[in-house]
Amino acid sequence: MATMTKSETLTQLAAKTGLSKKDVANFLDELAMLAHKEARNGFKVPGLGKLVLRDRKARVGRNPATGAQIQIPAKRVLKFVIAKEAKDAVLPAKKSAAK
Repeated sequence: MATMTKSETLTQLAAKTGLSKKDVANFLDELAMLAHKEARNGFKVPGLGKLVLRDRKARVGRNPATGAQIQIPAKRVLKFVIAKEAKDAVLPAKKSAAK
């Protein structure tokens, strides 16, 4: 299964909303710019997920080519956390443990 292209996404959204592909593209561009601007404070797209800043601790890793240990410094990273609704729509529900 192939990933949808931007053009395919615009076509489907335009068909569903009755908007032109240009209007849909402008909306998605504005949404992306708003997400970039607000990501530092956390940005949520209801039903899809949210952008959050996380602090990663320093850790020891390995150079895959040589196997030598290397020190990986602490840093802040931007992560996208999938909303429960999106996860449930794609992944099958976990079965509870039998008692």
